[in-house]
Amino acid sequence: QVQLVESGGGLVQPGRSLRLSCAASGIIFSIYDMGWYRQTPGKQRELVAALTSGGVTNYAESVKDRFTITRGNAKNTVVLQMNSLKAEDTGVYYCTAYYGRNFWGQGTQVTVSS
Repeated sequence: QVQLVESGGGLVQPGRSLRLSCAASGIIFSIYDMGWYRQTPGKQRELVAALTSGGVTNYAESVKDRFTITRGNAKNTVVLQMNSLKAEDTGVYYCTAYYGRNFWGQGTQVTVSS
């Protein structure tokens, strides 16, 4: 059974940092492309950052130079380091794993507000 469990969300002030983690189980982690998506009310889920099994990264334009995605194949984890957070970064963040099909975590809420 595939499980993706996110952690690290919360309330943070603008300009501060937050680190999201996703622990994966039930998959051969090293062959999966991993990513983080964000969803806000009334909007479609959007890609924030992705990291392929080969180490290629892709970021949404709005988070480039502020967010960094990394993976630890030994621990089956993917981390999203979010710096210089803005109010528009608020949303539910979902971890995803892709290899022929997508698997999703349950999501973690990130709220950026003063």
